[in-house]
Amino acid sequence: MDVRFERPDWGAIRESGMMAVDMHFHTSCSDSFTDIDSALKLAEERGVGLAVTDHNLISSLVRIKDRRTPVPVVPGMEVSTSDGPHVLVYFYDLRDLERFWYHEIRPRLQECPWLALRDCPTERLLDMLEGESCVVSAAHPMGYFGTNKGVEICIRKGYLKEDVARRLDAYEVLCSGMTRESNREALASAKRYGLGFTGGTDGHTLGELGNVLTMSEASDVGTFLEDVAQHRVNIVGLEKSIPKKVHMASASLSKFVMHSPSAIYVQTNQAVMSADRGARKAAETVREKTSDLIGTAAEIEARIRELGKR
Repeated sequence: MDVRFERPDWGAIRESGMMAVDMHFHTSCSDSFTDIDSALKLAEERGVGLAVTDHNLISSLVRIKDRRTPVPVVPGMEVSTSDGPHVLVYFYDLRDLERFWYHEIRPRLQECPWLALRDCPTERLLDMLEGESCVVSAAHPMGYFGTNKGVEICIRKGYLKEDVARRLDAYEVLCSGMTRESNREALASAKRYGLGFTGGTDGHTLGELGNVLTMSEASDVGTFLEDVAQHRVNIVGLEKSIPKKVHMASASLSKFVMHSPSAIYVQTNQAVMSADRGARKAAETVREKTSDLIGTAAEIEARIRELGKR
């Protein structure tokens, strides 16, 4: 596996015969204004595939399920867990994704459907995915703007155990919405856990499509996903510039306004949850330090008594 921080050369990639897929792209199904047909048209022009990974929703994929698409389309979803992290789930078959969504995701949707699900922390999601024919990757593992929307940042804060990361197939090691430093941190963590790699734009505007690509020698989506799981892919792409990040955030935010009461409730609830976990972690640290001090004091006292007897 190789990760290159450089602009993809779509022409050269097309000539190489490699399957190249933007593994993290949003449509108007969730918090983007990009229509799936526009995305498919641009993907064809650039000679790249895309994973449609809307937050908790799959209607764009269902809309095109009976079509013969001009480029490879990976059936996916970005699950917004109730404890913070976002998890990318890629299914080999759209019918399996539809079934999983209907039984497990749909009942947990909130009024703003693309925000955190009800009663679906990260570990429970992974339990639900056990036995499913899918590949699972942590989206932007270091989180966005100091939030807990990444598995790795939650591990480092002590909210999740490292065992959670090892249950995944991959980490998103190049997300164009992240900083270079955060992507390198994600890459180092993926290597430490022995995970595979994925890369995608986390695109919410049309022009972003294909600026980060996951590439393999596969000739179909099933083999491509197997290559991800078996660590046989390369990643190439660049992070977005600050102006482009602001543009993307503005486009996404305007859709959240439509669900502002629910969005405020969910975000506030997660902030309170984070503060509570932080307080519990601090209290645990204080207890451990106090216990150490008490133990040390007891040892000193015992030593003094021993010296006194002499």
